[in-house]
Amino acid sequence: MSSQPIIQARDLRKVYHVGEVEVPALRGVDVDAARGEFVAVVGPSGSGKSTLFHILGGLTPPTAGTVRIDDMDLAQMSDSDRTNMRKTTVGFVFQKYNLLPTLTAKDNIEIARNIAGKSGPLDPEFEQLLALLGLTNRLNHKPRAMSGGEQQRVAIARAIVNRPSILLADEPTGNLDTENSNAVLGLLRRLNQQLGQTILMITHNPEAAAFADRIVTMRDGRIV
Repeated sequence: MSSQPIIQARDLRKVYHVGEVEVPALRGVDVDAARGEFVAVVGPSGSGKSTLFHILGGLTPPTAGTVRIDDMDLAQMSDSDRTNMRKTTVGFVFQKYNLLPTLTAKDNIEIARNIAGKSGPLDPEFEQLLALLGLTNRLNHKPRAMSGGEQQRVAIARAIVNRPSILLADEPTGNLDTENSNAVLGLLRRLNQQLGQTILMITHNPEAAAFADRIVTMRDGRIV
């Protein structure tokens, strides 16, 4: 793990407007993640975790503050540059898997490569990763024929197929039972340890957070 931050956010503020009412979601957040670090961000609902996730991933802009991802200032990037960043530098894993139901597991993974402009067969290294994820014999199955844990593993494979520097995971075990949750968290830990994958995971579950190197706690839009 390098001491050089690959994620660096300073004084992040986000205010949503509901009619004429201002609703602050972030109130001056500073957060770093070192290259190769596994960081968990915990806190109750409404603490600002998901807002932070969306800002760090370039999915929504902050009202104020700065974000640098792999030494790129998101505020200085065009919309197309941020889109390209999400294709190549940042992988996303969500609670609801977001798999396309009409495609097989393999096609769900391949579509991420196609969006990033890649084609051709999966390389042998990634085939080994599919074995690590326990998906080798499940690639021709569609989501409806897979368990929740298997679907989340497909979502993880899709998120890392383009070798992103950072994996952002938003409540990745929120829809899973204890057994599948522990399996998915163990896989994330192995990705971090064996591949040096930088992971920032949003969770409300302290047991899930315990898999990380470091835990950041949020409450009322601040880090406490």
